[in-house]
Amino acid sequence: MNYLSVENLTQHWGDIKLFDNLTFGINQGQKTALIARNGTGKTTLLNILTGDQPAESGRVVYNDSIRVGYLRQSPVFDNSNTVIQQVFDSGTETTRVIRQYEQALLSADASLIADLTARMDALKAWDYEQRISQVLSQLKINDMEQPVRTLSGGQQKRVALASVLISEPDFLILDEPTNHLDLDIIDWLEDYLTRSRSTLLMVTHDRYFLDRVCTDIYELDNRRLYHYDGNYSYFLRKREERLAAAEAEVDKARNLLRREQEWMNRQPQARGTKAQYRIDAYHDLKARAQQAPQARQMKLDVAASRLGNKVLNMTGVCKSFGSKVVIRDFSYKFAPRERVGIIGRNGAGKTTFLNIATGALSPDSGTVDTGDTVVYGYYRQEGIVVDEGKRVIDVITDIADNIRTGDSTMSAAQFLRYFLFPNEMHHVLVSKLSGGEKKRLYLMTVLIRNPNFLILDEPTNDLDIFTLNVLEDYLSSFAGTVIIVSHDRYFVDKIVEHMFVFEGDGQIKDFPGNYSDYLEWDRTRQREQQRADRTRRAEPARTQERPAATRQRLTYMERREFESLDAEIAALTARKAEIESLLAGGLTDTDRLVSLSTEHSTVSAALDEKEMRWLELSEKE
Repeated sequence: MNYLSVENLTQHWGDIKLFDNLTFGINQGQKTALIARNGTGKTTLLNILTGDQPAESGRVVYNDSIRVGYLRQSPVFDNSNTVIQQVFDSGTETTRVIRQYEQALLSADASLIADLTARMDALKAWDYEQRISQVLSQLKINDMEQPVRTLSGGQQKRVALASVLISEPDFLILDEPTNHLDLDIIDWLEDYLTRSRSTLLMVTHDRYFLDRVCTDIYELDNRRLYHYDGNYSYFLRKREERLAAAEAEVDKARNLLRREQEWMNRQPQARGTKAQYRIDAYHDLKARAQQAPQARQMKLDVAASRLGNKVLNMTGVCKSFGSKVVIRDFSYKFAPRERVGIIGRNGAGKTTFLNIATGALSPDSGTVDTGDTVVYGYYRQEGIVVDEGKRVIDVITDIADNIRTGDSTMSAAQFLRYFLFPNEMHHVLVSKLSGGEKKRLYLMTVLIRNPNFLILDEPTNDLDIFTLNVLEDYLSSFAGTVIIVSHDRYFVDKIVEHMFVFEGDGQIKDFPGNYSDYLEWDRTRQREQQRADRTRRAEPARTQERPAATRQRLTYMERREFESLDAEIAALTARKAEIESLLAGGLTDTDRLVSLSTEHSTVSAALDEKEMRWLELSEKE
């Protein structure tokens, strides 16, 4: 069944042509990604598809029988709302009753809870309420009465995501859904969307997300749309083939053009006796030969200042804000060319750590000793801070007129072209740039100073995939030290050698490996902890009842779910062991082996999910 049909969609901004005559469709069940370079019109296209802005020409037609949900890159809220009002803003009778039921639980009004329980029964809303509770729990939305105007950017993104997901639309449109989310939430969202029956259209730079969720990809390039029937890894292979084929076609056209040019240069009398079709074909051939099919590739080759053996020594560093401890007795000696990743939940103290490391913030105790040759380049999460009324070229010339690169120097205009800002954009106001173009300009202002100690706080937000690939290559060969804070798992895996994990309460763990290594280690640790918790729970023990005022309450459906989890976990554990026994038994039937391997992955994932859910509910029991 077709969900979305787009016909001959065209959009230009003055002399800037975003796309011409785009025609495509999305069918039920497809999980589609849109990939393009910054500034080529991805968000504009989504805004047109959702009716937020009109197109210059063309048609957008949705199936009348479906509901569409849209997660904007920057959510817009009614500031008078609380979190619970915003989350349940879909307006259906079921969601209104569930919202009232959740508020009644918060108030502990027994009479109101009884009344709303009856209404929930009448609407058969318990399964829906259970799904909502799981979504809110996984997105770590706990304070339902908090005004949305007081939320941080990451909290706002989670509330907006919850509001879209619990409305269960048939067709989900997501613009950068993973921005500002913690890594564990990204993992959960990835799994949720993979299992969801919703049809998806998303814009994201998260390459693991693309690889594991998407079934097909559209690439917007040079105002045209190219379709790839596969995930991100498939897209990379087929895109290279497309570009190579296009380049070969241009080379062939150029060779033919030389022969046809000789024919066209002959005396007019001779040419006049030739067929008009050949003259027309010559002009078509000339147009093809003048094409530049190979996408322009930014190449980072910016010089780094010399870095001595002493880089940065932190000894016994402590930092608190009131009663909240964010760094407790941290000591570490950074080495030249070291690559360190930093991960942790929002608010765990990552940015505080970076500010102490660079001297922007003093520790409560301990010492921070920086080497004499260190030149910091600090790319901050909040992005570029310049006058929006400035021209792009003025942002660069305010720092330097000539920039030293790996083996030469270049002017400010050359440097802008090097970073894919063509001449016509040099005098454009910063306020007119896209989010990704602003981030690319900000990256230029950091690198222009030739740092030898790079600190990158969420550098991947809003940058397109192609720029990220180039940045990764640059960092891999960078002659200085690098600290990276990022929720982009692919980016972290490719660059870092080890990680500082902010575990809370000021504890910072030095983990020897990248994010995927840490994730596997952490999942194993959690499974072992869950099994130990279940064992202790099974043993008869006298436990002290917590005061009712501080005990979290299980909803009716949560209690029913909790009571069934032990049996479900036992059944999954038994099936997993049975499959492993079969796989180890010397099967030769290839189809049977593939089937069992696939089932093993499915059962393992389900077991992990049930064990995590058991732990969450047990904390409320």
